[in-house]
Formats: sequence, structure tokens, C-alpha cells
Amino acid sequence: MRIFFTGGSGKAGRHVAPFLAAQGHEVTNADLVPLGDPTVADLQVDLTDLGETYSAMAGLATMDELEHRGTPRYDAVVHFAAVPRILLTSDAKTYATNVLSTYNVIEAATRLGIGKVVFASSETTYGICFAQGERRPEYLPVDEEHPTVPEDSYAMSKVAGEVTARSFQARTGADVYGLRINNVIEPHEYAELFPDFLADPALRRRNIFAYIDARDLGQMVQRCLEVDGLGYEVFNVANADLSVAATTDDVRAQFYDGVPVRRELGRDETFYSIQKARALLGFEPAHSWRDVLPDPGRA
Repeated sequence: MRIFFTGGSGKAGRHVAPFLAAQGHEVTNADLVPLGDPTVADLQVDLTDLGETYSAMAGLATMDELEHRGTPRYDAVVHFAAVPRILLTSDAKTYATNVLSTYNVIEAATRLGIGKVVFASSETTYGICFAQGERRPEYLPVDEEHPTVPEDSYAMSKVAGEVTARSFQARTGADVYGLRINNVIEPHEYAELFPDFLADPALRRRNIFAYIDARDLGQMVQRCLEVDGLGYEVFNVANADLSVAATTDDVRAQFYDGVPVRRELGRDETFYSIQKARALLGFEPAHSWRDVLPDPGRA
């Protein structure tokens, strides 16, 4: 597929865009800064400018494409570009940038007849990650039916993005899939970060004790590209296990006492349910921090 990928220079995108290229796709990275990967074409695009967004998505991506008459069309759009969290710039700019860029990207994609859009939403939509004070889930495990009531500008922008995406899908009939991505972990971060997480599980409370390996996120996007006909759907994206050594029972007892549990959970099973992605997309995470670090709970 020829893929217009926004935000390919960010923490998640710099893994996912080359992963897709390695699967044989032609990937164009639309970002403010280049990725610099030889397998991915770079275009500098301000996605908050609708004209720039249309022009880039309707245009050529590489010098090689000059060899053919006419302009090739993109088969899919993967939209990861965003201010990636709160406290990097003002709340107003975070919200405005994310909402406007998402509108522009999906507007351009659907007007240009691109039938598949995959966009990055966030775990933060459930209102737990960036809540002021502690907010616990309404039930466990947290699935896609859990209420999305955020307090912060980043999560608000992601909820607005989901509403925008659903509206464009209803209008056009395109396949538009939203990914509520949990905390993205790069492979080198297991050795750097996880020893502290294993020693103090409370450090992972705001992420619902979950995570997603950047390589498995690439697999998730690939599955979204391969599965057609779902219309509009949102999917939790996480690895299958907790990001701490404590068992699910231990974490529930310490942090979630009194929170209703809707089904039996495995010993190390994530509280951030990925059952929907497994059922509809065939998503099956392949990586774990346990591949890198010893699990003190199983010593």
C-alpha cells in the first residue's frame, strides 16, 4: 500500500513507519521534522494548515515518482501526529493543534477518496492518566465501553478527534479505526525504566499498569491496514501483561479495592483490555518486558 503517515518522526512513529515500510508498503512521513530513515519518504508538512495537508496528500512523495505520468494515490492514511502529552506547551495550543490537525487529515483523506484511515487516540481518554488527584477506573478490565471523561487538554483533544473521525466515517463510509494507545515503550526503555516499575508498582497507576511495545504497535497498525469493512471502530492497544511484577490480584488489592471486576483475569493479564483488538483484528502482542528483565515474582 501507499501510506500517508503523519507524525512518523515522533516516539511511536519512528518505529511504526519503518516497520510498515519493512512490510513492503510505500510510506510517506508527513511531519514538521524529518525522520531520516532511508526506507521512508519525508515531507515537511504543517498539518494545522488545511491547504498544506491537502497538497501533501494529493501530491508526489519522492523523486522516483516523477518517472510516471500522473500522481499516484494513497491507499491509506495513518495519523499519529500530535502534541504528545500535556505540559509540553500551553493547554490551549495542545488542544487546538491536535483537534485541528486531526480534522484536516481526515477531511483531506476522505475528500480524496482514501478508504482507510487509522488514527492515534489515547489511553488518556478514559480520564485516569492525567487526572488531578487519583481517579480509578469505574470497572476492570477497562474496555472500549468504559466512559471517556477526561479533565486535561490532551485527552480532551483525543476525545474530540474520535468524534471527528466517527462523523467523517458516517458521512463517507470509509473504514476509520481509532487506536487508544497505551504508554508507548521503546525496546531500550525496558532496561532503563522497568526496574523502577518493578520495585514500585505505584509508578504505573496512571497508565492503568499497562504499556505497549513500539514494535507491537507497528503490528497493530498493520492489522488495521489488512482488515477491511469494520466501518468506525476504536481499539485499546496494549501488551498482554501488566507493566509491573505484582500479580493482578496484588495490584487489585493495593490499588483497586472495591472496583468492580467484570470477568476473571489471568495472573499477569493487563487491566487495559485488548480483547476487542484480538477478536476483530487478530492482534496478538509478541513482546514483553519479561523478555529482557527477570520477573522477581517468578524467581
